[in-house]
Amino acid sequence: MRRRPPATDPVQDAPRVGAPRRRAAGLPAVARSLRMAGEQMGVRRTALTLLRVNQEDGFDCPGCAWPEPERRHTAEFCENGAKAVAEEATLRRVTPAFFAEHPVAGLAGRSGHWLGQQGRLTHPMYLAEGSDRYEPIGWDEAFEIVAGELRALDSPGEAVFYTSGRTGNEAAFLYQLLARCLGTNNLPDCSNLCHESSGAALTETLGVGKGSVLLEDIHRADLVIVAGQNPGTNHPRMLSALEKAKRGGARIITVNPLPEAGLERFDNPQTLRGLAGSGTPLTDLFLQIRIGGDQALFRELCRRVLEAGGGVDEAFVREHTHGYEEFAAAARATDPADVLRATGLAPADIDRAAELVLASERTVVCWAMGLTQHRHAVPTIREIVNLLLLRGAVGRPGAGVCPVRGHSNVQGDRTMGIVEKPSDALLDALEAEFGVPMPREHGLDVVNAIRALRDGRAKVFFALGGNFVAASPDTEVTEAAMRRARLTVHVSTKLNRSHCVTGARALILPVLGRTERDVQASGEQFVTVEDSMGVVHASRGRLAPASEHLLSEPAVVCRLARRALGPGHPVPWEEFEADYAAIRDRIARTIPGFAGFNTRVARPGGFTLPHAPRDERRFPTATGKANFTAAPLTWPRLPPGRLLLQTLRSHDQYNTTVYGLDDRYRGIRGGRRVVLVHPGDAAALGLPDGSYADLTGEWDDGRERTAPGFRVVHYPTARGCAAAYFPETNVLVPLDATAETSNTPASKSVVIRLTPATGPAGPSGK
Repeated sequence: MRRRPPATDPVQDAPRVGAPRRRAAGLPAVARSLRMAGEQMGVRRTALTLLRVNQEDGFDCPGCAWPEPERRHTAEFCENGAKAVAEEATLRRVTPAFFAEHPVAGLAGRSGHWLGQQGRLTHPMYLAEGSDRYEPIGWDEAFEIVAGELRALDSPGEAVFYTSGRTGNEAAFLYQLLARCLGTNNLPDCSNLCHESSGAALTETLGVGKGSVLLEDIHRADLVIVAGQNPGTNHPRMLSALEKAKRGGARIITVNPLPEAGLERFDNPQTLRGLAGSGTPLTDLFLQIRIGGDQALFRELCRRVLEAGGGVDEAFVREHTHGYEEFAAAARATDPADVLRATGLAPADIDRAAELVLASERTVVCWAMGLTQHRHAVPTIREIVNLLLLRGAVGRPGAGVCPVRGHSNVQGDRTMGIVEKPSDALLDALEAEFGVPMPREHGLDVVNAIRALRDGRAKVFFALGGNFVAASPDTEVTEAAMRRARLTVHVSTKLNRSHCVTGARALILPVLGRTERDVQASGEQFVTVEDSMGVVHASRGRLAPASEHLLSEPAVVCRLARRALGPGHPVPWEEFEADYAAIRDRIARTIPGFAGFNTRVARPGGFTLPHAPRDERRFPTATGKANFTAAPLTWPRLPPGRLLLQTLRSHDQYNTTVYGLDDRYRGIRGGRRVVLVHPGDAAALGLPDGSYADLTGEWDDGRERTAPGFRVVHYPTARGCAAAYFPETNVLVPLDATAETSNTPASKSVVIRLTPATGPAGPSGK
């Protein structure tokens, strides 16, 4: 029998703490997956649903963007994927009666975990100006409210259109088209908060802002470097690829301030060996780097390659690269003492890493937000590219760059034109196809959208998915900015904190999820997604919708467009809503790489988008070649008595969605308000294990921000470093503390002061 949603918030600041695990997955992961799925869906629905996850005739997992292998397992999902599916396919419902019982102020005091556990939204809901709670509203009336506010704006730039990475390609294409038909490029996206630094660095150096490897390249690599990433929690199916690489003879270097169980040993639950606990050791060399020291590490590896006889692929460098001499001079001038100070690594470990790099003909470097969310994130990723260019490891099978994306279609959204700084080529193609002038002024990213709302320059906020308030930095500033809007609208499947922090008026528009059947006027539909390696494939839901009042995301965009743009508009919105194949035909004519979209996506496994550096060793950069870069060496400096904090996810979490209150691999159960500190650092600060501390962020602007009441956990982090979960610690990150070039919040390098707690924590998970 399914368990009811929690009636009250569990305490989140008094966890039980044990020793960290040294291995990941296996039977415990299977048991946890099935238990959580059973609680949400029941036994029969669990079996019917999970067996369709990531299958060719099923639906794409609404969790991470890791690609599917050519030969798929019957159970082609991981523990966190099962949790994501269970929460979407849950039998729990949030009806109008729920909103009648709970005023918005009361919901705002609940944790994100509690809100998410209530279940699926069933009706469009409206918060009128001056009202204290949401009430049901009809779809037509809801669209008229949005259209009316858009028409009342002084300029199109006063509207902001945010997108989450779970949005399918068809809805994303329509959404960017709607915003541009209205006259704005204000299209902030969740990628602004995570891999924007990757896109900026790769576009400058290689000419394509995406990874250059396919899944088989991981399998064929001699060396895989995993930096600033925890696949055991965030992309668990990646562990299977690393296991296959290891069995093929690859070596793996892990670069991380924290030891992570999944990268130590993997018990593959899809094999008898893994279920029996005879797993595969993955990491050959663990470099426990200080937070923010990655640029220095990769610069030093470059220096070692330059000094080694035969280390540089001279033919590749001569034929395909630009800027080598300037870069090489900067790398050779690197002071090894600075490298040791920045990284905190032992010289012998750096020696061993250099040996592995020089011994490898095929090297893949993977990274995630541990590298992208620093002020010097873009130079750090450019340094990775420098290393691979020296070795000729781009455009070679088994080698290349591999930024591992989070949301299942965050890369596809960008491909479809969800970008605040569109290219002229995209705008020209849209104008030619639809006969509508496209705005040319660049729009707002996430940080600048918050600034515009804060300053009254933006008045309507529309979100296609996501949890903008909880995902964004500087919590108090973000929430105050949202409350200044005239109207906030959230297209959602489940309740989250963003629904509780509203403008003068607010709408919640409930939509179908990935797991559900989508039937329109022309019949049953499917959507498409692009995985982290540029493979586009179909996703078909099979479950009955959670409510008869739900619309699909494409239908929401099309109906709003018809209301806001009026009858007779050149874009055939009604046709697009009726038949998604018509949308794909237009994508094929306007987005590069999608020619023959409908035919190609019908093939099993879909199709791979072209990637010039990988496919042709052609680099569409400003110089026409792959660019070496020579940025100054940068790393965070710590004042005495301070620690450098990185924000991270727990194992029972995916982005801002908190499935439960455990972090099994780190030995933490029943709580989230914890700060992980090295025992030596904690002793120097006078903070015993189990004591409570307030975290105060210190920044250049002189303003301090405090997150109160965190339980101190003595943990084997790198010295001088600490870690705590987001979104609880987003309050510590100022809106103006962002990465150069990408404007991504610097959430992985927060200088903090820990002091004994002065009082109890507020409601957790805000």
